[in-house]
Amino acid sequence: MPTSDDVPALTPNQILALVVLMSEARELDNNELKELAGFALTGADNVKLEKKLGLVETNRSHRPFSHQLTEQGWRVMRQLHTTEPPKAGKSSSRTILTLLGNLHRSLEQLQRTHGVKVSVGEFFMQHAEPAAEGDAESRIRVAYAALAAKPGDWVGLADLRDELTDLRRDEVDDALLALLDQDGVRIIPAANTKALTNRDLAAAVKIGGEDNHALAIGQP
Repeated sequence: MPTSDDVPALTPNQILALVVLMSEARELDNNELKELAGFALTGADNVKLEKKLGLVETNRSHRPFSHQLTEQGWRVMRQLHTTEPPKAGKSSSRTILTLLGNLHRSLEQLQRTHGVKVSVGEFFMQHAEPAAEGDAESRIRVAYAALAAKPGDWVGLADLRDELTDLRRDEVDDALLALLDQDGVRIIPAANTKALTNRDLAAAVKIGGEDNHALAIGQP
């Protein structure tokens, strides 16, 4: 789990863009961002969030360009409320950070009092508009970010599937196979099959006729 020291310095517009992408929990094009945030994610802000910090992935295969949070982006959003607001636009940024802080405390209280663990990504994903294409892949990436301590760590498919119980098994399997074509994604069998539980065995995905049990998603 990153600390506030791991959260980079951001401008008010950069914070707002990240918060909108988080709250929608899906890929947004610049027209949608302009409607929701009042501006499109372009120029220096886009370069910093995508190229320099790796918090946003930008799809330039169509116009208008579209954006979504990366695994690192979700991690930063889990810690953003612990930072001081930027001097420029301090009042509005402080309001946003206060709201995020209250959200995190509410989720922590839910876990303490009811034993229900809900990540920030899961919370917003429940309320997001469903995406027809690539939704399962995005859900897997969000679930992975919630489970992994850092990009590239191995996450058991059994734990991953527990985060995706509203999706059909074949949807998750197909999305896992599709993700293998993307940079930084690895799915492997367990090295010690004797240590696998029945839960691990049931969660495996077949690739090339072999059962695989763990997923890692690193930086592309």
